[in-house]
Amino acid sequence: MKILAVDTATKSCSAAVIDDKSIISEYTVDHQDTHSKFLMGMIHAILDICHLTVKDLDGFAVTIGPGSFTGLRIGLSAIKGLALATGKPVVGVSTLEVLAYQVFGTEKLVCPMMDARRNEVYTARYHFKDQNYFNDQKIECTQLPWVASPDKAIENINEPCILVGDGSMRYQELIKTTLGPMAVFANFTQHVIRASTVGHIAMQQFKLNDTDDVSRMEPFYIRKSDAEKNLKI
Repeated sequence: MKILAVDTATKSCSAAVIDDKSIISEYTVDHQDTHSKFLMGMIHAILDICHLTVKDLDGFAVTIGPGSFTGLRIGLSAIKGLALATGKPVVGVSTLEVLAYQVFGTEKLVCPMMDARRNEVYTARYHFKDQNYFNDQKIECTQLPWVASPDKAIENINEPCILVGDGSMRYQELIKTTLGPMAVFANFTQHVIRASTVGHIAMQQFKLNDTDDVSRMEPFYIRKSDAEKNLKI
């Protein structure tokens, strides 16, 4: 099974083709330009490199949030368009779960934190299960995604914790001061969402035939956009 996976939830943009055992091709960039300028070109590039067409794919995966309101819409629109055009299935994946999964194998609490601006972060808490069988490990969400100030996001953490994501880097000093030696920060390579990780998580759902209804897929924003907040009825 070959899957095209895409992430456009933050300032980074990533696309990958994976199969059951490997990353076939991956393209990740991290800059301030709008993803709409590059995403389709990136998709075409990775397909060309591995001598595939969209018709050769078995499905699609995309991050659905939380994250940038505009970025999420760009990625989701692109994947929904490809899925509707080909009739192939789609799986939507949480950005926070992807970040947590990128520190695969740890026994510590994992706390992904994404910069949500306005001095807030998107966050959740995860644990890996089945510690003796790393190849079969599953990730379990122990506190659902929410948006909060950085100090509230780490409130009540009383065990060693790995922090990952651009939000953890932005508020690193506050976290260190509050949590002390309990705070462990992921390697800088793990703070950027990789489409191959999105695909790997989605692959497990494809195998269970647990796919999404493409016509009903929507971004998971957590909080309202400024436009919605300013809307006067």
